[in-house]
Amino acid sequence: MRLFRYLMASLCCVSLSLFVFADADQLLEKTGSVTFGPISEMSGIVKSKQYDDVYWVHNDSGDKPRLFALDANWKVIIPPFLKSGYASTSEQHAKSEADSKMKGWPGNTIEAASNIDWEDITTDGDMLYVADMGNNGNARRDLGVYVIPEPNPTATKDIRALKFLPVRFPSQQRYPARNWHYDTESIFHSDGSLYFISKHRQPGKIDSWEQGAVLYRLDSEFTDRYNLLTEVERSDEILVPTGADLSPDGRHLAVICYKDVWVFSKPKIGDRWLSAPARRLSLDYKQMKTSEAVTWVDDHTLVLGNEERDLFTVSISDIPVFISGK
Repeated sequence: MRLFRYLMASLCCVSLSLFVFADADQLLEKTGSVTFGPISEMSGIVKSKQYDDVYWVHNDSGDKPRLFALDANWKVIIPPFLKSGYASTSEQHAKSEADSKMKGWPGNTIEAASNIDWEDITTDGDMLYVADMGNNGNARRDLGVYVIPEPNPTATKDIRALKFLPVRFPSQQRYPARNWHYDTESIFHSDGSLYFISKHRQPGKIDSWEQGAVLYRLDSEFTDRYNLLTEVERSDEILVPTGADLSPDGRHLAVICYKDVWVFSKPKIGDRWLSAPARRLSLDYKQMKTSEAVTWVDDHTLVLGNEERDLFTVSISDIPVFISGK
């Protein structure tokens, strides 16, 4: 009996080890790429809750203030009444520039906005929230979130931002700070509040990362003065979070990083998401490259995207359970 128990325990350990260290390239399914030229550096993605099979994406810093709607095949959506005047593919775009008969589709321009460093996008089902929170040098004083009424992608061209919510981190006193912990590329909406997850660098070294992240909550919506973020909790496990999204049923939070993707279960009490039970899948850079975007197809399936515009899906049931210290 003792030998039997030993063998069973050994088998369980082997099975668990295989489960925890599963290869990402065997679990991720590449579903396609965004080939439309103006979407040049995809930094954020969110699936619409109002319109079936619609995904909103945006470029990273320096682009025009605009969004692009994609369908489930990752093709750009152009309102039917404008299709005769705008190109929807890179090939059409190139031809249109040559013969000037059609313009390249510019996306949905966001009026009364600017893209300093857009890093992520989320939705509450009615509004889109675009986080202009990229802060590579940790010296920006104009961080904030654009609140945009979600447009009908088949009936709207330009959109006006409803408001801009300026934000500040509660512990930052210097610009740049001594600790470069005030860059945010992850935003999500849960139970009526916006949340942010910080990305940490070694001071003075833009491409040198530090382990750890902080979860913040936005508790006010001032438009004429700073909204001081509320610190919720700190995590020593997460490294370089670059995007986040809540599942449609609100039960799971996905956080993508350069080297892995996390899925946290909803906390039983409160909103300490980063210390809740989790799953984690290590990512292969050769496969995923610069991973910066994550959203949900449904309650059980994630879409992961990179700045190179590739899209992958993975079922959360296939993502290994995370065991701290393993």
